[in-house]
Amino acid sequence: VAMKKSRRTVAQIKRLMAMSLVIAGLSACATATNTSMTPNSALRATVDGDWRSAESKARDAARHPAESLSFWGLRPGMTVLEVNPGAASWWTEILAPYTRMTGGEFYATGADLDDPKVSERAREERAAFAQKYSDTAVYGPVKVLNWSLTSVLPPANSFDFVLVSRAFHGWMRGGTTDEYLQRIFQILKPGGILAIEQHRANPGPQDPKAPAGYVTEAYVVEQAEKAGFRLQAKSQVNANLKDTKDHPFGVWTLPPTRLTAPFGKPADAAFDRTKYDAIGESDRMTLRFAKPN
Repeated sequence: VAMKKSRRTVAQIKRLMAMSLVIAGLSACATATNTSMTPNSALRATVDGDWRSAESKARDAARHPAESLSFWGLRPGMTVLEVNPGAASWWTEILAPYTRMTGGEFYATGADLDDPKVSERAREERAAFAQKYSDTAVYGPVKVLNWSLTSVLPPANSFDFVLVSRAFHGWMRGGTTDEYLQRIFQILKPGGILAIEQHRANPGPQDPKAPAGYVTEAYVVEQAEKAGFRLQAKSQVNANLKDTKDHPFGVWTLPPTRLTAPFGKPADAAFDRTKYDAIGESDRMTLRFAKPN
């Protein structure tokens, strides 16, 4: 009887050892896949995730999320900050689950709740953002940072990857471009990535307020380099040669905003949207900067 028990014990040990080898092999394969430069399985899973709305997924053809994030150098295990995600928070639906799946951390900026001047609307928008991404089983813990020119910054060298998408024109309108780039430089790790997506103006003089939402690539590069970043690469993945950039209500005439009248005015039901919808989303620069080591 003792011999039979011994044989069973040995067999069980062998099975456990075999399972351990299989698991180790699968882990190694997963790691190799997730660190490749092509859109990896985790990134593909987040882009295809069923938590994303049909409306969000419909924009993938214009915004190329997997290709853009691969170009920018997003990798498993990174600590990621999304600056000014906005009410739609299109990128958050991808970045937060990706960091959860790959052992990273995700942060986003929000209204500075320590600033007594912050409007009630801004506070409500931050609360709505937190509620939208409260399902930790899907998004992991989404941490929202107070973000203003006077907010307390996270410790220096905290982030591996910072995404600034379609925010430059807003900074320019408020005259805060220099300050925000300097703050990002402080909290990005040496060697860390600053990923920028921005509506692209034709080359030429830059209106300092960017009233139409378009910014020249030269201006963005100049401002980022002035803050200490180094341009690593440019991609044309989000280029749109059909965008004439002379629309009556600026870039917001195009999808997805699709204005038919100036901001603050009632929509014009008689406005012919045909040619603007045919253009699609804007022509955009896609730039990768790094903080020097």
